[in-house]
Amino acid sequence: MGITAGVHRLWSHRSYKAKLPLRIFLAFANSMAFQNDIYEWSRDHRVHHKHSETNADPHNASRGFFFSHIGWLFVRKHPEVIEKGSKLDLSDLKADSIVMFQRRYYKASVVLICFVFPTLVPWYFWGESLWVSYLIPGLLRYAVVLNATWLVNSAAHMWGEGFHNFHHTFPSDYATSEFGSVLNFTTVFIDFMCFIGLAQDRKRTSQEAIKARVQRTGDGSYNSG
Repeated sequence: MGITAGVHRLWSHRSYKAKLPLRIFLAFANSMAFQNDIYEWSRDHRVHHKHSETNADPHNASRGFFFSHIGWLFVRKHPEVIEKGSKLDLSDLKADSIVMFQRRYYKASVVLICFVFPTLVPWYFWGESLWVSYLIPGLLRYAVVLNATWLVNSAAHMWGEGFHNFHHTFPSDYATSEFGSVLNFTTVFIDFMCFIGLAQDRKRTSQEAIKARVQRTGDGSYNSG
């Protein structure tokens, strides 16, 4: 949730609005995911959308699966990534006190929330050994979440994936899919947050806009039913 509902749909794309308690929770969850702070992740993701599959894309899929999956983290950013990123309007992120607080204390929050917290909870509450707690909810959980995210950068971009194709076409849609909550737990989560009053103003793409885009650039496989 710290990635999908938080830094992606809320902070990168502003596809809905979240009240303070939810923003705090999502920032906490984002530190637990340990994939760069909210400010840097959002900045790089906006560059990715604006310049997909070019040298200005941080994880340019045209450079191959390994690079787009994990290799981009082993090298310095391409100069065009830095150049294009510096030209983006990030005033909304700078004005968000939760975003800037997390950025200021990000390293400490990662140590505590991504590794110490998941290790101590199983040890304290149900007597798990510290070693198993560190290996499973600590390291293994972290590795699984990382690779799940990276597959969107690599596999979804190289071979295509319906939800992600829709998202790049209509990035402000909070559901990231024309099918709403079907197979989309993050959309269900956001809907529930709206139901209990912690979120609001969900942005959605109209069926008319979807059909118009399909007629203009579709491959004929779309089924409106």
